[in-house]
Amino acid sequence: MRLRRQVLAQAAASLAILLAQPLAATAATAATAAAADAGIRQERVQFAKGATSAVIKGRLKGDSDVDYLVRAGAGQTISVSLKRSNLMNYFNVLPPGSKDAAMYARQTGEDFTAVLPTDGDYTIRVYLMRAAARRNESSDYTLTVGVTGQALAPTHASQDALLPGTPFHASAKVTCLPYIEQFRGKKPQQCEAFVIRRGFDGTATVEIPQENSVPRRILFLKGKPVASDSSDPLTFTRQGDVTTVKLGADEWYEIPDVLVTGG
Repeated sequence: MRLRRQVLAQAAASLAILLAQPLAATAATAATAAAADAGIRQERVQFAKGATSAVIKGRLKGDSDVDYLVRAGAGQTISVSLKRSNLMNYFNVLPPGSKDAAMYARQTGEDFTAVLPTDGDYTIRVYLMRAAARRNESSDYTLTVGVTGQALAPTHASQDALLPGTPFHASAKVTCLPYIEQFRGKKPQQCEAFVIRRGFDGTATVEIPQENSVPRRILFLKGKPVASDSSDPLTFTRQGDVTTVKLGADEWYEIPDVLVTGG
């Protein structure tokens, strides 16, 4: 997997930080600045009126990565495909606010389709593998990007009060094993979890801050977790009024129903 080795500047969020400024806007600004610092060119994907996809033709040479920004909402489906003249030409998909932590990063050339867990700018990073970049190889490519489905709008503050100065409706401590703890002895801990409710039927985005990285976002649809911004597969189990969401082999979060639904 080829990911930019940059020092992640985004510290794990806390409620105090969230009260100071909206997390989504801060993360988007940090990600844009990081891409600029790394010399990665950015372009925004624009859909023609009435269209749900766009076709972009480009050329890479050497270490000239390109980030394509796609605005999308929770519950929508993103699809990405890449045709290229150089088989060392690939793409990653990064969630909102991420500088190099990808929700998709494979060098096998397959298309990518996923339901999105939160609102914001998703980044499609097109690049040449390091060996090809060092040889100053080039690639002509055609990138097709689609966003379909209706976004799940957050519940208005008049119907479900927000934590002051944030986009979140509530927060709670949950038992968890976040991503980084997989490499530190695998000890469960208490994580602060935040929620953006998108209805009163258990449809919501749960967001769990992560140490030195973007938050983990998990989309619930009518009480069932259906998508996340992890590159690992999502599974879940139920016990009483708690849903344990597992991402890959070891990362997991125990999410109480009351956080998602509001009780």
